[in-house]
Parts: sequence; structure tokens; C-alpha cells
Amino acid sequence: MRTLVIVDAANVVGSVPDGWWRDRRGAAERLRDELVGVAEAGVPGHPGPVEMVLVVEGAARGVKSVPHVRVVSAPGSGDDEIVELASERPAGAPCVVVTADRELRRRVEAHGCETVGPRTVQPRRERT
Repeated sequence: MRTLVIVDAANVVGSVPDGWWRDRRGAAERLRDELVGVAEAGVPGHPGPVEMVLVVEGAARGVKSVPHVRVVSAPGSGDDEIVELASERPAGAPCVVVTADRELRRRVEAHGCETVGPRTVQPRRERT
């Protein structure tokens, strides 16, 4: 059973002050494209390939999926969508949520998911 990796786009993009706020959609698209390699390689403790889901909200809604990365546009709160995805996964399926948001971590851990920080999926990002 492949590991489900759910990425909190707003939190991951916002973790590095690289000017993302000038183009939120573009920042989400760049993250999506970087996640293709992560989906193939996996995350610590979960070798690839993994099922990669990027949850976007707000101005980033409408970003399209690409091979190996499914993009979900949250109709409301991205955090609520992430919790819903985590709770709906098949019983026993491993799940990792990528976020630094403490409250979101608490919520998904209650559904049996592991959590990791943003650097897990974006170690190459540079501050500008």
C-alpha cells in the first residue's frame, strides 16, 4: 500500500520568504513541480513512489494536477480539506502530512497520520 503524502501548500510555500506573496498561484505551481521528484523518491521513512496530494486554497485555487502530483483545491479552509483527506484514506494506509502548523498537526495526528515539516519537501529553496 503506497503512503499518502498530503502537502499543505500555503504553509510550505509560506515557510520561506522568497517573494511568494507576489504570485501565490505561481508559487504553488513551482511547489507542485518540485513535488514530482519527491513523489518518486518518497519522504523519510516512506520510500517512493508515494501518492502525493498538494492542497491549495485562496488565490492558488485552480492549479492543475500533473503526473505524480494530484492537486486538490480546497473550497474553503485548506486545513479542513487536509483533515478530510487524512480521515478518508483507506484503513491502515500510511499517511504523512507536510506542514509546520501546530493545530493542523494535532488534527491529522488524531487520524493516525505522521507529520513532517516543510523542509522535508523543499530543501533546495533559497531565501531572496
